[in-house]
Amino acid sequence: MHLSRRQALALLAAASAAPLGAHAQAGFPEKPVTLVVGYSAGGAVDAVARTLGQAMSSATGQPFVIENKPGAGTNIAVKSVIDAKPDGYTLLMAANALAANMALYKPQPFDAEKDLVAVSLVGRVPVVIAANASAPYNSIQQLIAAAKAKPNTVAYATPGNGSTPHMAAELFARAAGVDLMHVPYRGGAQAITDVIGGQVPLLAMNALEVKPQVASGKLKVLAVLSPQRSPIFPDVPTIAESGFKGFEASVWYALMAPARTPMPVVEKLHAEVQKALATPQVRERMTAVGGEVIPGSRDMMVALLHSERQRYEKLVREANIKPD
Repeated sequence: MHLSRRQALALLAAASAAPLGAHAQAGFPEKPVTLVVGYSAGGAVDAVARTLGQAMSSATGQPFVIENKPGAGTNIAVKSVIDAKPDGYTLLMAANALAANMALYKPQPFDAEKDLVAVSLVGRVPVVIAANASAPYNSIQQLIAAAKAKPNTVAYATPGNGSTPHMAAELFARAAGVDLMHVPYRGGAQAITDVIGGQVPLLAMNALEVKPQVASGKLKVLAVLSPQRSPIFPDVPTIAESGFKGFEASVWYALMAPARTPMPVVEKLHAEVQKALATPQVRERMTAVGGEVIPGSRDMMVALLHSERQRYEKLVREANIKPD
C-alpha cells in the first residue's frame, strides 16, 4: 500500500502524539507547580490554595508554590495564568470573581470559558448576613421587616462593589423584595471594623472572615446563605430555613489551567485534586474555615462556571453594578 506524503506525515504525527500524552500524564509533575491566587495572603482563597497545595505536594513529591497576585478584582492573576505556558505548571485558584468579572468589567477582560480549562471544583464557603451585636435585628425576618418599613435606609457593608458578598446580598435583597443601602469598602477588614464600631449595622461576608468576631461576641450572624447549616455556625438558620428555599450564595473555589493545556495533564491534575479532597487533613481544614469540599467531575465545574456567569450577567445588568 502506497501512502501520499501528506498521509505519511499525518500518521507520523498521530503516532508521536500518543506517547507524549501518555508520558505527560505519567511523569507530571516533574518540577514545582505555581498556584496563582488573585488575593492577598491570609485570606480565604489563599488559605484554601495553601491547604490544597500542601496536600498535592505531599502526594506528588513536587512543591506547589503559592503566588499571590492581588489587584484589579483578581483580573491581574487571571490574565497571568491565561498568558502562561499551557503545560500544567501554572494554575489558578479561582473563586466567584472569575465568573462575575466577565460581566462587571467593560471591555470584558477575558472569556474564562474559552481562555481557561477547568481542572476541578474544590469547595465552597457560605456567605453570611451578619450584624453589629447591638443592632435591632436578630433574624432575617426582622431585617426584612425593617427594610420594608424604610426602603433603602438599612445599610450593609461589603468588601467592595462587585465582590461576591455584594452580589450575594443583592441576590438576597431581590429574593426578599427589599431595597438595602450598599456601603462598599476596599477589602473586608475595614468593613468588619466599621460594622463592629456601629458605623454600619449589617455586613455581608464569607463565613471565614467573620468567625473570630462572632466568637468574641462582636458580631451576630442572622443567616448563612447556603443549603445546609454551617459547621462553624451550627445554631444559625440557613436562608432556606428563613423562608427562601432554593436560594443560596456561596463563595466557591476551583482550580483552573490555561486553555490548550494537554488533556492528559489536566486529567492528572484533576485526579490529584480528588485524592487531596478525600484526605482527612483537607476536609478538616475546610470544615475549620466554615466550608466543605466538593469532589466531582470536571463537568461539574464547567457547568458551574457557565451558570454563575449567566446569573451574574443578569444581576449586574438589572442592578447596574459597577466594579470599584
